Amino acid sequence: MQSVAFLGVTTLALVQAMSAPPKEEGMKKKARPGTDVATYDHLDPLSYDLSLDTYSETIDLSLYEELYDYGDLAPKVDVGTLGPPAKSLEGFLSTRAVPTEAPTWPPLKTPMAKPGKLLGSMSKQGLPTCLVCVCLSTSVYCDDADLEEIPPLPLETTYLYARFNRIGRIRAGDFAGLKKLKRIDLTSNFLSCVDQDSFWLLTSLQELLIAENRLTALPALPSSIVRLDARFNRIQTSGLRPEAFRELKKLQFLHLSDNQLDYIPVPLPEGLRSLHLQNNNIQILHEDTFCDSQDHHHVRWALEDIRLDGNPINLSLFPNAYICLPRLPTGLFY
Repeated sequence: MQSVAFLGVTTLALVQAMSAPPKEEGMKKKARPGTDVATYDHLDPLSYDLSLDTYSETIDLSLYEELYDYGDLAPKVDVGTLGPPAKSLEGFLSTRAVPTEAPTWPPLKTPMAKPGKLLGSMSKQGLPTCLVCVCLSTSVYCDDADLEEIPPLPLETTYLYARFNRIGRIRAGDFAGLKKLKRIDLTSNFLSCVDQDSFWLLTSLQELLIAENRLTALPALPSSIVRLDARFNRIQTSGLRPEAFRELKKLQFLHLSDNQLDYIPVPLPEGLRSLHLQNNNIQILHEDTFCDSQDHHHVRWALEDIRLDGNPINLSLFPNAYICLPRLPTGLFY
């Protein structure tokens, strides 16, 4: 019986081999309609062997989709049918407290900026000064900020720069409480009026720069002032208080050029180093303008820079006015 069965299997194999179509020597390519991908007739994807001759050919991977369908192999999970956690986890979960409400934390206490301390009070634009201007450490920069008045400043302000604005007046309270203020620069504004007590109480003020404005008079200045720059204004002789600079012992730089002064404001402090009065209306000098006519040994070593050019005065007419100076003034000597 075994030999008969073996003979039947062998006969069946020979019949199938004789009925199979002859293998073609080459593979015929044909393009799939609508694509540029080439497919191959009589090609078994699993038995296709890449070689250097066939490596550049494009293989249609979609042929594999017909051979392998992984849909039946994916596990099926019904949503909502998961069982409860294993008993081995029940003891672990029961040891942890499950919060029923969100925890409430105490509010953070952040320091608030006090008006006049850090950001300053509200300016005319409705914003703190340090949002309208730029505050860096103790310096406040308000240049070209379209200001029409002095903004409220932090109490720690040491240097104020408010140039190129439209500030027309300085009031007595604009700098109140600013005991550390050393420099005020209001160059190129519309200043025409300054209250008398605006600067006098600023005991730390060293530099006041108010050039290129419309002032006709100077206010009282503190004894701490070192530099006063009031060039290019409309200051007249009547706009200066009598002996306005006598008590300013620390004053070293007095620049009043391009104004409307008729004479040199005397007496000048002994420590003065630079006096600029060019382009005014000065026509006369006195022997005591710079020197002490009673003390011929007196020498003003500090005063080396005197500008009187651009005035209608002949400096050669007053030779005794310069005997105490280390250097002659700059001006017209006929």
